[in-house]
Amino acid sequence: MAKESKEVKSEDNYETRMPAVLSFAKPLASKKLNKKVLKTVKKASKAKNVKRGVKEVVKALRKGDKGLVIIAGDIFPADVISHIPVLCEDHSVPYIFIPSKQDLGSAGATKRPTSVVFIVPGSNKKKDGKAKEEEYKDSFNEIVKEISAF
Repeated sequence: MAKESKEVKSEDNYETRMPAVLSFAKPLASKKLNKKVLKTVKKASKAKNVKRGVKEVVKALRKGDKGLVIIAGDIFPADVISHIPVLCEDHSVPYIFIPSKQDLGSAGATKRPTSVVFIVPGSNKKKDGKAKEEEYKDSFNEIVKEISAF
């Protein structure tokens, strides 16, 4: 029952954070896609295939890692994340904005709000990581397909 109320909370957060979303936050995930993205981040985080925070994500992008970048759209000041979409485009990495840094942080298995998360499939070399990776692989591919349609 507690899990159910948490999902409702993240949906409510979608609507409440919309006024705070930055003007350049495009493509912005729809409510349905937002839910799918957060579930995928949660599963990827369990498989330890996630980079969190601006510094880690920028480092991984410059290194040439491939995956999916999820950026919170309610970051202030905007300068903190404004360079990430350009970096993603330069390295041909798909990215999407979601309205709430709070939701992104909790999905990424941290208590703190998170501005950006980078899902890097296959970054965990352990055997049990491969099994966990299969759990989110389908939804990861669906999200990438939907983003490329934008």
